[in-house]
Amino acid sequence: MADEDKGIGAGTVFLSFLAGAAVGAGVALLYAPKTGREMRENIKDLTDDAVNKIKEYTREAQEKVKSTIEGGKEVIAEKKSIISSAIEAGKEAMDKERERLKGA
Repeated sequence: MADEDKGIGAGTVFLSFLAGAAVGAGVALLYAPKTGREMRENIKDLTDDAVNKIKEYTREAQEKVKSTIEGGKEVIAEKKSIISSAIEAGKEAMDKERERLKGA
């Protein structure tokens, strides 16, 4: 079954992948034959990389949301203008028909 069918978005899959990769890397470091200082530095580097990737993904997601909202605002403004024009045309047609009926 596709991810979309389950209601799981690509962002969730991506963040899950990053979290799994970070945990796996951390476990690998814990079992690696290194000194405590080297291990702490490696863990810090991996954590910093994961945090930076998550921040970048979040930034991209925010930009996409903002873009979508702006696009929606433009569509709403356009539709509002069309509806207003249609209402105005309907009022004018109604007034003309009233005048025609008064004259008849």
